[in-house]
Amino acid sequence: MSRRRRSGVDQGTDTSAVDARTKIGTVELPNPIMTASGTSGHGAELEAYFPLEQLGAVVVKSLSAEPWPGNPAPRLHEAGDAMLNSVGLQGPGITAWFADDLPALQRANARVVVSIWGRSVEEYEKAAIALTGAPRDIVAVEVNLSCPNLEGGQHLFAHSTRDTSAAIGAVSAALDLPVWAKLTAHVTNIAEIAEAATTAGAAAVTITNTMLALAIDPETRRPRLGAGGGGLSGAAIHPIAVRAVHDVHTALPETVIVGVGGVATGADAVELLLAGASAVQVGTATFADPRAPVRVLDELLAWCRRHGVTTVGEIIGGTDG
Repeated sequence: MSRRRRSGVDQGTDTSAVDARTKIGTVELPNPIMTASGTSGHGAELEAYFPLEQLGAVVVKSLSAEPWPGNPAPRLHEAGDAMLNSVGLQGPGITAWFADDLPALQRANARVVVSIWGRSVEEYEKAAIALTGAPRDIVAVEVNLSCPNLEGGQHLFAHSTRDTSAAIGAVSAALDLPVWAKLTAHVTNIAEIAEAATTAGAAAVTITNTMLALAIDPETRRPRLGAGGGGLSGAAIHPIAVRAVHDVHTALPETVIVGVGGVATGADAVELLLAGASAVQVGTATFADPRAPVRVLDELLAWCRRHGVTTVGEIIGGTDG
């Protein structure tokens, strides 16, 4: 398969004055903007709106080794400037994803990050083993340790350094691909959890997952989501994400961080980079604007040009000192 990349200039993104490249461990990306897992489907759904290869990477919806039906409806609720969801990690399983969804991503020349999940260390390991021999289009595996949408929000591996270490260790041992640990800010000390993940073999940490939340309908006196509680995402959690990224970067300056949470503009991305992230994921904003990831990239590069920033790397951790 051809790995030809269309230039950002050809697609409307002027990168001529800014070196947008970034590195997540050993993975070099042409720019720091990715999609966020769970917000743009299992495959190339956003290709209808912009060339996926224009992004740093595409992170697919979390997959388990086997098919999983997810939670009962309703699964989404608009909550002011945020979105509450309890999809419940519905997915086709890794084998079916390889056959049905990956080919479209390959045709789109996307750099792919596969997100995996499990309910036990053994299930994480099984998902990792299912990815062995993955094609080179897959540049990394993001291990979802912190989804609040299963078993009433009790399934949060990233609440425990012990479980975080065990899951990341099992996945890292099973794969030759770089492993990223997706963590939640819904903990007492996220830096301790991040350190446990990197010590166990994670090349980077993704911060933060959705935040535990609940909405109740006063008329029915019942939760608005079919599974009860869910995960809050969108603009409302952006300051939480910035703080969590900043705290991990301050405590562990050598740890590579992917920032995510409420990113809808280039300025939002700049905030996370300044806080210490080396890349940024765009998620909930795509529900209102499917072109949000590439628009955020355009705005980020425009910000760099206005401020005389010639390389994105200059602003990573730019609040230091």
